[in-house]
Amino acid sequence: MKSRRLYALLPSLFTVSSIFCGFYAILMATNGADPERFLKAAVAILFAAIFDTMDGRVARMTKTESEFGVQLDSLADVISFGAAPAVLAYQWGLSGLGFFGLLVAFGFAACGALRLARFNVQCAKGKGCSGFFVGMPIPLAALGIVSLVLLHRKLGGGVASHQPLVALFVAALSWLMVSRVPYRTFKKAKASTRTFVILGAVAAAVTAGSVLFSFSHVLFFAWVFWSAYGIAEGSVRLVQKRLSPALYARKHTEDDR
Repeated sequence: MKSRRLYALLPSLFTVSSIFCGFYAILMATNGADPERFLKAAVAILFAAIFDTMDGRVARMTKTESEFGVQLDSLADVISFGAAPAVLAYQWGLSGLGFFGLLVAFGFAACGALRLARFNVQCAKGKGCSGFFVGMPIPLAALGIVSLVLLHRKLGGGVASHQPLVALFVAALSWLMVSRVPYRTFKKAKASTRTFVILGAVAAAVTAGSVLFSFSHVLFFAWVFWSAYGIAEGSVRLVQKRLSPALYARKHTEDDR
C-alpha cells in the first residue's frame, strides 16, 4: 500500500518541480543586478520542460494517472511555459518597445492559457487526447523563446538588439498556440526496437551537433525543424481534406484516435 502511494506521488513531484523551475525563471528574468539572469531563466524553463515531459510518462508507467494530475499539470504549464517565457521575452527582448512590448509578452501568456483551456475542454469531451495536438503545444512555444535566448547569448549578445523582430517572433508563437495547426504527440508511443533506435539516433545527432557547434545551435534548429514540420504537415492535411474529404477521413482516422 505504501509503495502504491509513493508511485501515485511521483508524477506530482515532477510537476511541482516544473512549477519551481518556472518560478525560478521569473525571479531570474526580473533580477536586474545579475547580467547572466537571462541565461539562468532560459535554462530553468528548459529544465521545466524536462520535468513536464517526465510527469505524464511516469504516471502512465506507474498506472497512476488521475484527473488531479491532469489539472495540476495544466496549472504548472501556465506558470512554467506561459508566464515565465513571457516575462523572459519581455525583459530580454521587448522592454525597449514600451507598452507594445508589454502587450506582445502578455499576448503570449494569454494565448498559452487559452490553448491549455481549449485542450482541457477537448479532453473532457474525448476529442483532445488524440494522435495530434491542436495548435502548437505551450512547452514547444516556450522552448522557441528559450532557444532564441540561448542562441543569442552563444553568439555573444546580451539584451536583444532587434526587438521588433523579437516581437514578431513572439506574436507568431502566440498565434500558433491558438491556431488549428496540428502537431504530433508521442504520448501513445510504445517501447519497441524501432523507438529505441530512433531515440538513439536523435541522441547521437544531438551529441554530434553539440560537439561540432553548440547545444544552443542544436536546440534552436531542432525547434525550427519541429515547428516547420507541424506547419507543413498541417498544410498537407488541409489540402487533402479539401480535395478529397472522404479519402482524408479514411486515411487519418487512425492518426486522430
